[in-house]
Amino acid sequence: MSIFKRQQKVKFEGGGLVLFQEVQQAISAEKVLIAADYQVRLVAPPPELRKGCDLAVEINLVEQPGVRRVLEQKDVAYISINPLKTGTSELLQIVSITDYGNWLMVKAANMKLTFEKKTGVIVNISGGGCPDIPYMHIKLMGKKLEEAPRPKEIGFTLCSLMLDRALEEARALKRGEIS
Repeated sequence: MSIFKRQQKVKFEGGGLVLFQEVQQAISAEKVLIAADYQVRLVAPPPELRKGCDLAVEINLVEQPGVRRVLEQKDVAYISINPLKTGTSELLQIVSITDYGNWLMVKAANMKLTFEKKTGVIVNISGGGCPDIPYMHIKLMGKKLEEAPRPKEIGFTLCSLMLDRALEEARALKRGEIS
């Protein structure tokens, strides 16, 4: 088994957390804020700040008024925006890769995606206990990595978000961006 790590990204300053009742709201917020050119990231909020789901969007706190405005304009419900007083644990950024000879398995959190190295065809998806995983399995199995739909675009759970991270990592591996 070999484990690869992505290159370090530019340090994110953060300073604020947007909290949500449901995972889908957090995923939607990340999408609309990125589209509005805000630098954000999905994180697991510290236990003392969790109000609804176990997913939050970290923002640069100085951008709070603009973030609030974008979320309200795009009708994305949120519970609150809080200053970050304690550390957050980055949302399952550690991705492991297992080499099975002709296949590579990419694991992000509890979601695993296995593809054939030569063709890039997805041969297995496993893990998770979320209700949309069987649907993800149907939509991704047998497709080439670059042709497969993004799970975070068609799913609604934390499992689909983690499967999306596994797919993106698999795509980067296939393109040779990660060795």
